[in-house]
Amino acid sequence: MPMPQLAALNRLLAGARDPHAPDTGLFARLIAARLEAGDLTALGLGHADFAALMVRHFPSATVDHALPEQPLADAPPFADALIALLLQFDHPVTPADAADAQCLAIILAAACLRPDHLWRDLGLSSRDDVADLLTRHYPALVAHNTANLRWKAFLAQEVALAQGRLPGPAPGCPGCEDFGHCFPALAAQRA
Repeated sequence: MPMPQLAALNRLLAGARDPHAPDTGLFARLIAARLEAGDLTALGLGHADFAALMVRHFPSATVDHALPEQPLADAPPFADALIALLLQFDHPVTPADAADAQCLAIILAAACLRPDHLWRDLGLSSRDDVADLLTRHYPALVAHNTANLRWKAFLAQEVALAQGRLPGPAPGCPGCEDFGHCFPALAAQRA
């Protein structure tokens, strides 16, 4: 993990309500990555959602967060469809868990709009990190990935199938270096 990201992570965890809670660690990593990149808006969270997330997990941490109210307002319909799909598969126990589920679904949808591997777009260390977070929150959905597709391609496939459409790439996929690996027929058409 790069030093600025590690410093931001440590700052968040130092101000955490429970730094050992799995979701607190996850959100700390996701936020720290965006802080290092200087782009909190890439999380996809609006000002109110981000402020509430900070209160739930990092009440003693301060993060300058001038965020728009609806950062995904102009996003493709895919984002809303993915958020809805993810929320169908998450089973929160408490209202705080439900709020975290909503935030995580938004963050994942926003990352799928960007042109890299999902783990990189989330600022995580590897594909395994994405597998861990998806398995923790959406185990029944993860069980559908029997072909071991890359996570962004898999999520796009599941959105398409839920809508009765043929699978295709997520909006960010065409800009990825491995687009041809995940979608060889589409890559051949573009060449």
